[in-house]
Amino acid sequence: MTEVSRLCVFDLDGTLADTAPDLVAALNRVLAEEDLPVADFDTARAFVGHGARVLIERAHKAHGIILTDEQAISLTERFVDHYAAHIADDTVLFPHALDAMDIMAKQGWRFAICTNKRESLARQLLDGMNLSPRFDAICGGDTFAVRKPDGQHILKTAEAAGGPWSGVLMIGDSAPDIHAAKDAGVPVVAVSFGYSNEPIEGLNPDVIISSFAELPQHAEALVPAKAA
Repeated sequence: MTEVSRLCVFDLDGTLADTAPDLVAALNRVLAEEDLPVADFDTARAFVGHGARVLIERAHKAHGIILTDEQAISLTERFVDHYAAHIADDTVLFPHALDAMDIMAKQGWRFAICTNKRESLARQLLDGMNLSPRFDAICGGDTFAVRKPDGQHILKTAEAAGGPWSGVLMIGDSAPDIHAAKDAGVPVVAVSFGYSNEPIEGLNPDVIISSFAELPQHAEALVPAKAA
């Protein structure tokens, strides 16, 4: 009998990586070009996690501006250009993330990314941080016809990662991740240090961790190894 691999699916922004410094810098570049006040870092940080367009729309709405579809598209593309040029200037992984992945890999886990960030940007970031080889699939908000909070985003990511899997676990930091996991019927671990703009406890994830050092033990409890 051999052990069937399990898949751990990570959200990216605010979960695996602290991308807010580079995202907020790009956002403020756009706002400055629009002669608008730059966003306070902590306020803008809470806008992250739903994709570039939502970030742009929320930042303008905070100034009482409702963008037309044409404006939102144009400003989003301008933001993406700024962000892509400086995508990993100040972005770092959250502490103990790689250690947790190394421990889990020895336990038979494989890994994938499921983010609402554009796939091209997710790949560029992970390539720039020399992390892409760690993941069997890197799927963004534009990879499929659906995205989080739709559970199919997770399930299609698991399919893209190969398998078959004896179990799938989602790791996220905010409502889209947790709702998607529940919709997909997979357990979800929430990190307390992410970008959620609402209390993570109220979203009822299976487990909340305050450090990635806690992840391996909870992953084993939520998705025990199975033999084939």
